Amino acid sequence: MRPRHASGNVPRAREFEAYVAGAGGRLLHTATLLTAEARDDNPRARRLLTLAMAHTYASWDRLRGEDPYDHTRQYLATRFARGAWHRHGGLLRSRPHPGSPVARLTPRERLVLVLRLHEGVAEEQTAALLGLPAERVRTVFHRAMATVLRPPPAPAAPAPGGVGRVPS
Repeated sequence: MRPRHASGNVPRAREFEAYVAGAGGRLLHTATLLTAEARDDNPRARRLLTLAMAHTYASWDRLRGEDPYDHTRQYLATRFARGAWHRHGGLLRSRPHPGSPVARLTPRERLVLVLRLHEGVAEEQTAALLGLPAERVRTVFHRAMATVLRPPPAPAAPAPGGVGRVPS
């Protein structure tokens, strides 16, 4: 019986460990922005990143000169989009609970904004990754920026005389 980790896999595992050590923090931040979770309470982002890293590790030998960060980011984005589609019946329908400005965006708006601003992916590359025309990506990006830059709606003012108060 062969050992679980053959000696040929040791360099591969070390390369991947070095990659995770270098890129893991930034990719976790990207995943956390996509899921609009709190930085210190982000189970969906951690699961998304774990799936993306596992996919990258499985593809490690086939990357052959391809940037593993780009590969992981692409899988992270498409997995997020697919999950949002299945969970909410589409990328446009669901808005998470209000909180941070990014949380006020639809999943598609968050995805485009994170790829374009946080990750620095060009408009054409974002469009190709998401299967959208570049003009649509530009429109979604501008709408997302307007939402993020707009102040959140003010809470409703309490009714005069207080709630449940019986008039004298």
